[in-house]
Amino acid sequence: MNDLGHRFTADSVGRALDLVGERWSLLILRETFFGVRRYGEFARNLAIPRPTLSARLKTLVDAGVLDRVDPVPEYVLTRAGRDLFGAVVTLMQWGDRYLAGPEGPPILLRHKDCGEIAETFVACGHCGGAIAADKVTPEPGPGFR
Repeated sequence: MNDLGHRFTADSVGRALDLVGERWSLLILRETFFGVRRYGEFARNLAIPRPTLSARLKTLVDAGVLDRVDPVPEYVLTRAGRDLFGAVVTLMQWGDRYLAGPEGPPILLRHKDCGEIAETFVACGHCGGAIAADKVTPEPGPGFR
């Protein structure tokens, strides 16, 4: 295997966490995936302090994850924001599996195409095979330093 010992100098996971790894940012994203668009709705649904909400929304807008649409301010997902859906759902389902109370998951996602409760998994875009830690080999990419 190639030496990836200094991979953390250009770590995409670290950069992503710097942007969306904070609790409130992920909860704001979750709300947008479920249709919340307005400041007051975020504040009400999340019981988030308003200064914190303002700061997180500004960060997500500045980073291109959300767009602020006027005249009545609404926050809508950009393509970059929509692309985070799989990560948020996978995190949600991990929490459902390992952290839910005895009553079970609080929210289920029904897949519109087949009508079943959706269960996410990470798959290879080329062959469709499942991706797991023991099924991949890290190697330097074009941005590797």
